[in-house]
Amino acid sequence: MSDHRAPSPSLPGEDPTGLQSFAVLLRRMNGEFNRIAQEFAQAQGLHPTDVQALVVVLDADPAEGPMTPSRLRKELNLTSGAMTACIDRLERSGHLRRERALDDRRVVHLHYAEAGRSLARDYFGPLARSTDTARGRFTPDELGVVVRFLSEMNRELELLRRSTGGEQRDA
Repeated sequence: MSDHRAPSPSLPGEDPTGLQSFAVLLRRMNGEFNRIAQEFAQAQGLHPTDVQALVVVLDADPAEGPMTPSRLRKELNLTSGAMTACIDRLERSGHLRRERALDDRRVVHLHYAEAGRSLARDYFGPLARSTDTARGRFTPDELGVVVRFLSEMNRELELLRRSTGGEQRDA
């Protein structure tokens, strides 16, 4: 079922497909996602960085192999000490498990623990249902454009992040 109403502009008199409107809408969406993630972190006794780490582990590309602490540290741009503290918190809380590689016991792989995955699934279930409700308001062709835009946006953000380098920070 498609809802063909024109998107409402984010600012009075602003072009709803203009750069300013996109910026406002993306910031609003990002803000809502961040608030939901922070509430989850607080409910679980975690640091917001811990939730970012869980997302990276969950969304890791299987073609790159299992997630390791050094890959996770690089992805989150944390110091070794901050990364270790984050992994320790996640392991203690049942969200993450460490597993030694069979071929090289020095290598540690990180896995999203089933208990933690179940907690997250329950907590984020309403978000998934809201996402599905919103998706239901668009045709498959419209969704294809949305997916293309989000993919390109993610690609551009990654390129921007990599080009600016970023400095390591403590969590």
